[in-house]
Amino acid sequence: MPTPENIWEAADLPTRRLAGVALNPSSPEDILLRLLADGPPAVQMVLCRDRTLPDAVVEAALQHPDIRTRSFFARNPHVDPAQRARLVDDPEWFVRAHLADAPRLPVGGVYRPLPDETVVRMINTYENDFPPAYQQISMELQRSMPTHPDAKVRGWGVGRWSVLPAEIRASLLADPDEDVRERARRHAQSEDPAWVERELPDRTCHARWDMLLNRALSRTVVDGVLTSPVAEGERAAIAGNPTLPADVVVLLAGDPDPEVRERIAHRTDLGPAEMRALAVDPDPTVRLALSVHPALSEAERAAIDYEVPADDRFHPWPGPRAPRDPQEVRRDATSGHPLLRQRAAVVPTLPPDLVERLAADEDLGVRVLLAQSHPDAPAALLLRSYLEYTGERAHLTTRPNFPTTGLAAFADHEDPEVRALAALDPQTAPDTVERLTRDPDPVVRAAMARHPNLPQHRLAELLDDEELAHVAAANPALDSEVIHRLVAAMAQSDRWTPPWES
Repeated sequence: MPTPENIWEAADLPTRRLAGVALNPSSPEDILLRLLADGPPAVQMVLCRDRTLPDAVVEAALQHPDIRTRSFFARNPHVDPAQRARLVDDPEWFVRAHLADAPRLPVGGVYRPLPDETVVRMINTYENDFPPAYQQISMELQRSMPTHPDAKVRGWGVGRWSVLPAEIRASLLADPDEDVRERARRHAQSEDPAWVERELPDRTCHARWDMLLNRALSRTVVDGVLTSPVAEGERAAIAGNPTLPADVVVLLAGDPDPEVRERIAHRTDLGPAEMRALAVDPDPTVRLALSVHPALSEAERAAIDYEVPADDRFHPWPGPRAPRDPQEVRRDATSGHPLLRQRAAVVPTLPPDLVERLAADEDLGVRVLLAQSHPDAPAALLLRSYLEYTGERAHLTTRPNFPTTGLAAFADHEDPEVRALAALDPQTAPDTVERLTRDPDPVVRAAMARHPNLPQHRLAELLDDEELAHVAAANPALDSEVIHRLVAAMAQSDRWTPPWES
């Protein structure tokens, strides 16, 4: 079966025009229904995958005879997840697999979970063929899984073993369902140092690394890593293991490998002597790691000669799975350490006073992470972050408060990504819009080809442009007569016969 990339590459110019019409917000419902019923594969693909849809089109997509078309709707991140969920019992595994897999989102996109009952249905009927992606499971369901009335769901809940209270662990170990009990037993035994020692592979492999990093280590295993490791990096692996004996923590705090000392610097069980030594470590990465240690006072933190790298990339982050303590967040937000303020900036529930404070922070990372994470990030912060940050930033324009007025002022900016902002300004002058459809940068050309102020004569020209025809056809200012004419031409072509009619 061809991939989405294959489908688009095979689309000719008329087909790409129709794909643009399928995405055009001005296209009426009857046009969308006709494109869904009779359009070529590329048109059906973008229609079902890349936009919100009227209810009548949703119904038609769910009942569409083409497996591939239904699978595109199953992956649509724009529609209500409850609409996608109606494909949970689709007769074709291909469709069900794409429903289980989370939709592909642009950088900074926010996943919307499927209804809980749909996820429970998947867990019970999909087995391990294509389990639901965790991004599609609500936090409420994830937290309730260990005590869920459905045994198969409790089996999934066992996977949260490391954060489960003792009473819930005990309940799972005595669960009436044999599979749940067995899963719980396997997790429990991984906390037994004797079992880990017995099962630890004697060759480097994923299982060995997992045990050294995360499982309960016996003294024999620790001594073996210290004296005769199987692979380079194993000392660094055990340096972060929470079961490491106290005397080994002291030993590794003076290890000649700075990666080992950096891992040790993050531990919460450091003694005062180790903290003093690591605070003046000759390696800057070690000093930086210690500088954010929760046991330090602000004065002790400030006394460390640390340096935050200036070339970091600040990626959108969904935040911790459990809510952070508000007092802890406030402490971080008011810290003199930029990395702690960055930790606070990603908390989406920051109160207004901290949002205001961090929006004016001197650190670029704090401002960008706040802009990416907080639903009420102010407009001035969003624009400033876009202008100053050169990493992944296109998603900032999709934030609720991103400004649109005044962006035409950037039409001649030297940075093409900034020039493209003029496409978001409804007041950008028609002659400016037209000029930028000839910009040297393809991103700018594509953005301006969809601007509703594009003069009609230029819009007509772009419908014949191999590069921009599909973007121009999605322009909401496209005349309705042109839309109907493009769709009418489809019926006169013999290039495409739906497979369910051949």
